[in-house]
Amino acid sequence: MQWSIQEISRLTGVTSRTLRHYDAVGLLPAVRTTDAGPRRYDRTALVRLQRILLLRDLGLGLGAIAEVLDAQRDEAQALRMHLVSLRAEQGRLARQIASVERTVADLEKDPDTTEENIMAKDMFDGFDHTQYEQEVTERWGRDAYQRGDAWWRGLTAREQEEWKGRVAALSKDWADAAVAGTDPASDEAQALAARHAEWLASVPGTPGAGQPLPDRGYLLGLADMYVADDRFAANYGGTEGATFVRDALRVFAERAYPAVADADGAY
Repeated sequence: MQWSIQEISRLTGVTSRTLRHYDAVGLLPAVRTTDAGPRRYDRTALVRLQRILLLRDLGLGLGAIAEVLDAQRDEAQALRMHLVSLRAEQGRLARQIASVERTVADLEKDPDTTEENIMAKDMFDGFDHTQYEQEVTERWGRDAYQRGDAWWRGLTAREQEEWKGRVAALSKDWADAAVAGTDPASDEAQALAARHAEWLASVPGTPGAGQPLPDRGYLLGLADMYVADDRFAANYGGTEGATFVRDALRVFAERAYPAVADADGAY
């Protein structure tokens, strides 16, 4: 079965002009019955277009999209990775929607009967770091949690938003690199690992905070946790993305930290 360029445009919302451009640059070749015939698209082209639109939504340019498509020939596997990322984003958006809905509902209540603490408690669902209090305390001690908590509460609302934006950008860059099939030992992956280490070291109360690099064991422990814990893996597009992050951080640790002797004295 084949579809005309007009049908594809109606189905996807992509303009005919854009589809012609994709064809001209070799990103989405159309099928023609004759050299002079109208552009038509088959099932393979539709699957490719779906992947192009997903990658475009991630912010990739056409050149980068072409490289990803050429590198990932297994379309089903590539789309599964996209699906993991989309479901993680869906969960994040669902929590934000629910949070805003609660805020709107509270604002529309009679001000004489509305308790301010109810809105304050619920309006930032999805951004509440205190949900990890017990876990952080058990892993790294009470002092680590208290210092990190005091630091976060000491930030202005704008500083908190900037911080969250920085973290979101780092997570997205990791996920994009994983989808692109980047080598964990490559310069690109190691630049991300360096940003990650710098970010971890900037949080007061964490092992190695304030130093150029976080504690090596802390870095590697987190790297393993990203893969083992679905909550963290979701930040990197799922288990496969988190595995890429872990592997890149392991390479980074080997290169950036002084050699550490093991129990047998070997390095």
